[in-house]
Amino acid sequence: MVAITVNGKIYNTNADPRTPLLWVLRDDLGLTGTKYGCGVAQCGSCTVHIDGVANRSCQVPLNSVGRRKVTTVEGLAQGDTLTKLQQAWLDNDVPQCGYCQSGMIMAAAALLKTTPKPTDEEIDAVMTNICRCGTYQQVRAAIHDAAKG
Repeated sequence: MVAITVNGKIYNTNADPRTPLLWVLRDDLGLTGTKYGCGVAQCGSCTVHIDGVANRSCQVPLNSVGRRKVTTVEGLAQGDTLTKLQQAWLDNDVPQCGYCQSGMIMAAAALLKTTPKPTDEEIDAVMTNICRCGTYQQVRAAIHDAAKG
């Protein structure tokens, strides 16, 4: 049995310690906001925070998490109250198909934590998530709006 803290709650899982965190979150814990995209940490749809740092969970084995705190997209909002970033995402019509959005939001949230007023260049350097719908301009606008606060 492995204990893991996700979104402020401690969960116990019987998952193999080598199982990627993505699959523990989705299959064992039922937190399906984190998506599978490529499985090789390139697309970013599986991005979660581990101790506040954006990580691509498809390449993070469960046994490497230890006592660190994991936050998924389900853990950002406080009840029904969206974060400024989540609201800016909606206000700027970022979601198209929506598949990559949870990973994009998690990457953007980590960026805003370390760089509260990012430039376009800083956004472009950090936001390496792939969006097949091409909403990159809306992503940038939403991040700027959330930074205005």
